[in-house]
Amino acid sequence: MNKFSLAVYTEDKLVLEEEIEALVAPGADGYLGVWANHAPLLTALRPGRLEVRLSRAEVRRYAVSGGFLEVALNRAALLADAVEAPQEIDLARAREARDRAERRLREHAPDTDIPRAQAALARALNRLAVAQAP
Repeated sequence: MNKFSLAVYTEDKLVLEEEIEALVAPGADGYLGVWANHAPLLTALRPGRLEVRLSRAEVRRYAVSGGFLEVALNRAALLADAVEAPQEIDLARAREARDRAERRLREHAPDTDIPRAQAALARALNRLAVAQAP
């Protein structure tokens, strides 16, 4: 299978730089797949699961909290707010973040920033899903 270059960055570090067969990313309008020789693409990312297929036998999964994906000239660059491998996710902290966001949404206090609480809930649920996936 043909491969292409992937670089995954956060604000402060290079998370991953590999030659890969495919990736599946949480685009703004839904999950999208990218393979070698993909058409040029630029999309925002939402919180979700990033799957990177290095070979038929090796797939790595990451929790992504948002960002951007650019594909051009057989290269993909992903700039994310945060990227975490399953083993890096602190389950207790993710559960606390989920509970806190759910409480804010349930209580509807006048000073609650609803979109911010919804975004926090989406990030926490994504982290839990990625960390607990088989």
